[in-house]
Amino acid sequence: MPAVVARARGVTVEPLARHPQAIAELCGWFEAEWPDWYGPAGRGSAAADLHAYANTGGLPCGVVAWHAGHVCGVAALKAKSIASHAHLSPWAAAGWVHPDLRGRGIGGLLLGALEHEARRLGFPGIHCGTSTAQNLLRRCGWQLMERVTHEGQDLGVYRKAL
Repeated sequence: MPAVVARARGVTVEPLARHPQAIAELCGWFEAEWPDWYGPAGRGSAAADLHAYANTGGLPCGVVAWHAGHVCGVAALKAKSIASHAHLSPWAAAGWVHPDLRGRGIGGLLLGALEHEARRLGFPGIHCGTSTAQNLLRRCGWQLMERVTHEGQDLGVYRKAL
């Protein structure tokens, strides 16, 4: 992955692997944003996932957005996401932008960086399952494939051809 993946509007997107110091702060944000998964009673480990996303040799991999010298967003590209759709890969996941900076195009920059990486790795398309980012995905040219129930939650499964 190149050192700088995207740059626009005062925001720079870079590989998470170049910024392991950001993982501790991102852990707290993941735990606050997704307490059912990453909280004390959750099955996930924000630290383990983020360290996995700091990979440089393939999937999973992650990118971080920086604004004014501070980390302000993150996203990951991983091989698997929704168990019922294990035949699809890769997946855009773990997308998060600091609440004070949402609506400024940072999510689109993060998605674009994941698309670039998936293309570089030779994938013909990229997928995303979401209950909250439908508008962002549509603005960025993604197509709804279907709606599914995953762990009791209604999700849209989206795809973008690369």
